Amino acid sequence: MAVVVCNNLTKRYGKKTALQNVNLNLEPGRIIGLAGPNGSGKTTMIKLMQRMLVPTEGQVLIQGKEPGPETKAVVAYLPDRDFLPDWMKVSALFGLYQSYYADFDRAAAERMIASLGIDQNQTFKKLSKGTREKVQLILTMSRKAQVYLLDEPIAGVDPAARDYIIRTIISNYNPEAMVLISTHLIADIEAVLDEVIFLKEGRIVLHENADDLRTKVSMSVDEYFREVFRC
Repeated sequence: MAVVVCNNLTKRYGKKTALQNVNLNLEPGRIIGLAGPNGSGKTTMIKLMQRMLVPTEGQVLIQGKEPGPETKAVVAYLPDRDFLPDWMKVSALFGLYQSYYADFDRAAAERMIASLGIDQNQTFKKLSKGTREKVQLILTMSRKAQVYLLDEPIAGVDPAARDYIIRTIISNYNPEAMVLISTHLIADIEAVLDEVIFLKEGRIVLHENADDLRTKVSMSVDEYFREVFRC
């Protein structure tokens, strides 16, 4: 049974259409790449799933419910920018997440932070960009959620940090959950994908099993992505 369903999901900003008639059924136990160039509607789709935006038309359902307080209890969301209070110490962020989310595994988060040698007495603001990205991802992936929405988790970080982020995703998510990873860097995450969605100018142009797609087009997903979105 699908954990996320989109029915004719549409979002307009004035005269601009950011998302147009999106229909999706996303099942649990899958890592799904939501791929498209900047401005294709990826962040808009994820924000609609998180109720940070409201559809102009159509609907999105999380476990059969419209997004709201009840669904946020089962959805772990990682935005595409820093979102934590920058004045808080890393150690205090554990308590913050513990107070908000019943499914937060504090011990797992503390282990991962310690393994990176991050000073827990340091404020979030004083951490390097790459370290901030890792801290935010660790907090997100330390939840035993049913749905993970990761918006561009590897954009803007160095290759070593990307490797760590990908390893953290695949080794810590709830295997019965659905992970949706928004990206325009397909090559970096292709190996972990079960499915891929191509989004172009707010419309879905492809939704396929990753292995089936490679067999069908005799290309890697990244090569086919470059073909579809070639300027």
